[in-house]
Amino acid sequence: MIPVTKTFFPPIESYQSELERIWSNQWITNRGELVLELEAKLKDYLQVSSLLLMNNGTIPLQIALQLLAKNGEVITTPFSYVATTASILWQNCTPIFVDIHPEYLTIDETLIESAITSKTTAILATHVFGNPCAIESIESIAAKHKLAVIYDAAHCFGVTYNGKSIFTYGTVSSCSFHATKLFHTAEGGALFCSDPNLFHQLYYSHNFGHNGPLEFHGLGINGKLSELQAAMGLAVLPHMEEIVNARKKVVDFYTAHLNFNVLRTIKIRPNTQWNFSYYPVIFKSEQQLLQVQHALEALQIFPRRYFYPSLNTLSFVDSTLCMVSEEVASCVLCLPLYVGLTSDDLMHIVNCINHTIST
Repeated sequence: MIPVTKTFFPPIESYQSELERIWSNQWITNRGELVLELEAKLKDYLQVSSLLLMNNGTIPLQIALQLLAKNGEVITTPFSYVATTASILWQNCTPIFVDIHPEYLTIDETLIESAITSKTTAILATHVFGNPCAIESIESIAAKHKLAVIYDAAHCFGVTYNGKSIFTYGTVSSCSFHATKLFHTAEGGALFCSDPNLFHQLYYSHNFGHNGPLEFHGLGINGKLSELQAAMGLAVLPHMEEIVNARKKVVDFYTAHLNFNVLRTIKIRPNTQWNFSYYPVIFKSEQQLLQVQHALEALQIFPRRYFYPSLNTLSFVDSTLCMVSEEVASCVLCLPLYVGLTSDDLMHIVNCINHTIST
């Protein structure tokens, strides 16, 4: 069987070594030694000045929305994972969907300003499949209208834009360290914010609002990463070069061998150092996608319709027409991409796709 992705497991001895430290310290949560060490190492690896580890990639979005969106309207993308929209709704805000760019697949920056009203408080945009949004335009619009910019950068570990970490942009940025991601802590995430005063608010908000054991700065929630999760991160981090190089080889193979007279894939924004996090292919129609998906599954190859459906069509949001997003969502399929895929595996996948779309 070839799944769409596989978790990267570091050598078990590496993880066991980190676990022994936990047992020795007798400290398993509440920002112990391993969490602090992982934060420091990630700051160095990612070249960022601020980083706060959290227990998943959604909590940072919710905390940022709680502090910045203030129950207002949040302009957002319909082409993302459901957590992006769910975070807005959980914080009693209203998602205002803006369609996407047909090639970059990120929010169409030319449509944002016309969606702004007196109730707009923030822009929540996704760097789709690790591909940066039109950052300069978005942040110019936000500055003009005094809006917060929150980036869902769940897929962006290691991505740089204009020579800087993607996480340095926006009012707040988040990343997912879920087991399926490029770098992972089994389950986890991180929040990034360069404003020290806001970072302080974000920090206490992820720790129940605590200001010491008996006082509180304000409302908070439990967003802390455990030592067990940090141990996995510390065991995975030394293998990042191996992980990225292996994924690049897969991406290069697909790019060289798929029939792009019929298919297309995401266009990476200029001045981006991408991380090879996903390989989406966009078919001419949903019917063609389903034919390929069924052909692959018959061979025990399991791609994923990611992202589907377009979030503006969900039953629990107000319906908004986003024609590009709806079309792309109905026709996009992410192909298997992980460390350990062989050339034979990849040729098997490519041959099946090319044969199916040519018949």
